[in-house]
Amino acid sequence: MINFQHYSFGGKRALIRVDYNVPLDDQLHVTDDTRISATLGTLNHILRQGGSVVLMSHLGRPKGGPEGKFSLRHIIPALRAVLGGEHEIQFADDCISERAFAQSAALQPGQILLLENLRFYKEEEKGDEAFAEKLARHGDVYINDAFGTAHRAHASTAVIARYFADDAKGFGLVMGSEIANADRVLEHTERPFVAILGGAKVSGKIMIIERLLEKADIILIGGGMSYTFAKAAGGSVGTSMVEEDRLDTARRMVELAKAKGVALLLPIDSVIADNFSNDATRKVASNDAIPDGWMGLDIGEKTIARFREAILRSRTILWNGPMGVFEMPNFQQGTMAIAQAIADATAKGAFSLVGGGDSVAAVNQFGFADQVSYVSTGGGAMLEYFEGKELPGIAAIASQ
Repeated sequence: MINFQHYSFGGKRALIRVDYNVPLDDQLHVTDDTRISATLGTLNHILRQGGSVVLMSHLGRPKGGPEGKFSLRHIIPALRAVLGGEHEIQFADDCISERAFAQSAALQPGQILLLENLRFYKEEEKGDEAFAEKLARHGDVYINDAFGTAHRAHASTAVIARYFADDAKGFGLVMGSEIANADRVLEHTERPFVAILGGAKVSGKIMIIERLLEKADIILIGGGMSYTFAKAAGGSVGTSMVEEDRLDTARRMVELAKAKGVALLLPIDSVIADNFSNDATRKVASNDAIPDGWMGLDIGEKTIARFREAILRSRTILWNGPMGVFEMPNFQQGTMAIAQAIADATAKGAFSLVGGGDSVAAVNQFGFADQVSYVSTGGGAMLEYFEGKELPGIAAIASQ
């Protein structure tokens, strides 16, 4: 595996797997360029050395072949803006056509070629070896800088590494930074360590809760998943989201936390609504005494105060998942308050890592992205890394 910082890219074509799966609006304009901006350091490092770059990514979930709305052509203006118009960007309208191979072969130092959406070919997600081998023709050296897809054993993220020698493949700055920051939380923890978990379902967080019970001093539970815990403890939660088949799981997690001496803090109160709408009638109720016909959509002020106190006395902070339906303005106060608390703790010297699509969206939306230590570009990948799973995109290179 090459050392990215010390490798000489001059005169080389670097085939880079990036994660440009970014949100587009109805006019097919990029609405959040975080993942594109994250790769700027990697791209500039190669281009300034006199290398050329071939970028490959997926976008969305096309079904059965090319779909215009998922063309990576739409991200070119955002990519050009991030690069400051300094480098020429070419586009290949098919990632493995002979024309595309001719384009990549003809690249000159400082030039960039963006390949069309990899998922226009079903072979990408199937991890097809022949497809991976074709993609490998685009580069002299392979760089995986797509942490957000590292948990997928796809052709461009894992299989392709087989077609490059050990001294011609490695990780880019994004991937390296993601791994280093995740390891700082997991392996080089400054205590107290608080993990903040939110989101809709307990089922999606079981493994990370179990892993964090081995690592964290305090775990804060918010969002829709908290009502499964509340009902498991015998509370009344009205029409709040509950996973009935996970009540025993929730009870087991509470007992496990007690056995391991981990403080598992659950919401005390909730902002509740009479229907799932920003314009719904709202009031506050105890988390275990929500009336029939009402649902919890955000944490309340007592919970905010309790969670904030725990966050402010922590030295390491992991946040994955919002505290409520923050997309609705009337139910975003809890998530915003947690973001503010993390920013305040970071300003006092704590190390904070925010990961997971909704958490990242929240810190970006509320303007806290530059007030936390690190914002991960990976959602599912970060979750699986913290669960202790081996990520195929990392193993394909690091295990060599």
